[in-house]
Amino acid sequence: MTIKILIVDDSAADRLLIQQMLGEYQVVTANDGLEAIQKIEADPAISLVLLDINMPNMDGFQFLTLLKSDERYRKIRTVILTNYQDLDNEIKSLKLGAVDYIRKPVQMDLLRTRVAIYIELLRIQNAYEQKLQEQGLTYDVIFHQAPIGIAISQRSGISDNEDDILIDVNPMYERITGRTKEEQARVGWRNFTHPDDLERDRENLKKLREGEIQSYAMDKRYIKPDESIVWVHMVVAPLTLSTSNLFTHICLVQDITWRKEIEAKLLESERSKSVLLSHLPGLAYRCNYDRDWTMQYVSTGCYSLTGYQPESLINNRDISYNEIISPEYRTLLWNLWQQNLNEKIPFQYEYEIITAKGDHKWVLEMGEGIYNKKGEVEALEGIVIDISDRKQIENTLRFTNEHDPWTGLYNRNFLENLLEMDAKEQQEIKRAVISINLSSVQSLSTTYGYHYTQEFIRSIVDVLLPYCTETRQLFNTYENRFVFYVRDYQTKAELVSFCETILCLLDPLLSIERINCGIGVTEINSRNQWDVNQLLKNLLIASERSLELHERDLEICFYDAEMEKRLLREAEVKHELARIASDENDGGLFLQYQPILDLKTNQICGFEALARIQGGKIGLISPLEFIPIAEKTKLIIPVGKKIITQASRFYKKLTADSNKTLNIAINVSVIQLLNKDFCNIIQELIHEIPIKPESVCLEITESVFATNYEEINFILGQLKEIGFHIAIDDFGTGYSSLSREHELNVDCLKIDKEFINNLMQMNPELSFVSDIISMAHKVGHVVVAEGVEYEEQLQYLYRCGCDMVQGYLISRPIHEDAALELGRNSKTLDQILERNGAK
Repeated sequence: MTIKILIVDDSAADRLLIQQMLGEYQVVTANDGLEAIQKIEADPAISLVLLDINMPNMDGFQFLTLLKSDERYRKIRTVILTNYQDLDNEIKSLKLGAVDYIRKPVQMDLLRTRVAIYIELLRIQNAYEQKLQEQGLTYDVIFHQAPIGIAISQRSGISDNEDDILIDVNPMYERITGRTKEEQARVGWRNFTHPDDLERDRENLKKLREGEIQSYAMDKRYIKPDESIVWVHMVVAPLTLSTSNLFTHICLVQDITWRKEIEAKLLESERSKSVLLSHLPGLAYRCNYDRDWTMQYVSTGCYSLTGYQPESLINNRDISYNEIISPEYRTLLWNLWQQNLNEKIPFQYEYEIITAKGDHKWVLEMGEGIYNKKGEVEALEGIVIDISDRKQIENTLRFTNEHDPWTGLYNRNFLENLLEMDAKEQQEIKRAVISINLSSVQSLSTTYGYHYTQEFIRSIVDVLLPYCTETRQLFNTYENRFVFYVRDYQTKAELVSFCETILCLLDPLLSIERINCGIGVTEINSRNQWDVNQLLKNLLIASERSLELHERDLEICFYDAEMEKRLLREAEVKHELARIASDENDGGLFLQYQPILDLKTNQICGFEALARIQGGKIGLISPLEFIPIAEKTKLIIPVGKKIITQASRFYKKLTADSNKTLNIAINVSVIQLLNKDFCNIIQELIHEIPIKPESVCLEITESVFATNYEEINFILGQLKEIGFHIAIDDFGTGYSSLSREHELNVDCLKIDKEFINNLMQMNPELSFVSDIISMAHKVGHVVVAEGVEYEEQLQYLYRCGCDMVQGYLISRPIHEDAALELGRNSKTLDQILERNGAK
């Protein structure tokens, strides 16, 4: 008899797939329960139905109910198709008459095995019935050669605890259970059924005997004699024998131990995948290779990442994944995927998506193509991970690295990178950098505190920001220094005009706080654009130069050839100073000596030591040039020691063969004064010569009292206690006033030559010089007038009671030999003037 299989499923794709799997059988299909009933009524050969539960018109439950209610369909066996989660549906279906279930997605080997069992059962049942009719050999051939285990039993009594009478088993059943027919009859099937499966088996058999179910199927375990376990899929059905009134049933078993092992591994794999996906900060996917990235599968993490449920993306039901991608990345991602698939390499890229709520998130996608045997792309698989937190940290770090935290302006690092990038692009436009140097604003911190200064800087930035444009950008490059990077300007005059605008804007704020501002400009060209560090260094130098000139005349300083020449000269002077500091023979350092005349005795009473440097390549260097550089570089400390030593040795020679009372005046820098243990250092230096401290007058420029007044005055007091004389040099041009002279630890005032020069340009009787002399004498100070060049000046100073004078009228600074000769020979003022040609 022909046996046909009916597949009932509303999914055409699933019907076609199952039909292809069962290609060796006669298969017909129906798309719902109504069509299935029509097919069964039209074709009596349909004996096995593979039934989906969820269908339109007539679902699976309604179909099973109809079959159970009609005696015509008694012999039809129904196997339901379910999902892994549909346990309740499986139980309900079995109660309605289904003999077995197969879970989706359908596995080919499992489907074929189950179908083979039921086809074999139907054939055996047909053959058994035919045997009773024909008593032929067909039954024996099928029974003994069947590829599945077969056992036939009869009910022996009423009690459920009594074993059935085993009528027959085939060889395959003996091999599966590991027991012969005789052993099974003696032991009984209940005793080699696994205890965990026994109760369910007995309940099902009871329902079968009482007619509640037509048949049943279950997976169960047999225990072999060696105590190993064998898993079987068992189908039990009643077997009607016209020769017996006892209940007879047939049991078909298929060894599925291998399948159970695979299922266990699959479940473990599914569990591991489920754990992984549940903890994945994003989603996993499988999608088509199309512009919409049509999703075939999306993990549950889709909702937390995008705000859309996974099923919303499957087959683009509500939205495509491409629509979730931020628009600016869509074409880029498609091109990158194309490139990677062509090269068959994994894909990895970071981009932004837009969630269901409209929020932007940063994600990292990692995936690869799935290829068929022809090398064609079948699908794409990968994961999309939420990296918004990491991006936020990166953006914060990038902002911190590229911005000044207080003003929010881009910093030096960003400016350097921008200048280097623009240099590589070789743009045919004019470019320049403008520095706004407010380094002197730091003095506000001493007076008002750090926060006041910061707020002041913030107000400066607020004034400058409105003048930023696409071609003019503001940076904070150093503490209290700002730079405008200007691009695409036309002329130098345009830069000057902009700088003047800046000064006008800042002047009201700076004037209130009495802060100076330096404006430096460096134009960028092919010669300086590649060394960005040097470029910004030159800019700083230009602004520092502007700051130096601010008090005399507000000036915008361009870094140019002249400034570069001046810098080279300064570098050479630094080199000479460093060479002097390290040379045991003092390098090119030498001293000249200017005589000091005592107006009361009309004779030389001492000399002022004046340092000079004879450079190797740059020639003679005046103290006006090298002293500021030496102070700035702190080389004044070692060079100053050498000056003191040379002056002391000269004085020792000067007084070696003379009984005259002379002194030597040595200029001392504030840097030397504030150097640790200066008092001890100078005392040791003159002690090695040796000369007495009382013979040395240390000259301190008046401006040193502008800062650290108390500290410096204290050090001068210590020097006086040792025996040194202290003189204030250039008096009247700096910090001191006559009213405070009595507070200073000094012995002598040296009136600046500017006051002496004025005596020739104004009525001497109106000069303050006489007042300075008078006030100084009242506090016990000796007065020396510098820069005396004319007889009229000398006569005026003499009438005012000035103690000593020096200047070109007496003598220019002279070398050591000439100074020794002048000092040893007693000459009157008239003789000196006559020698100098002043008379």
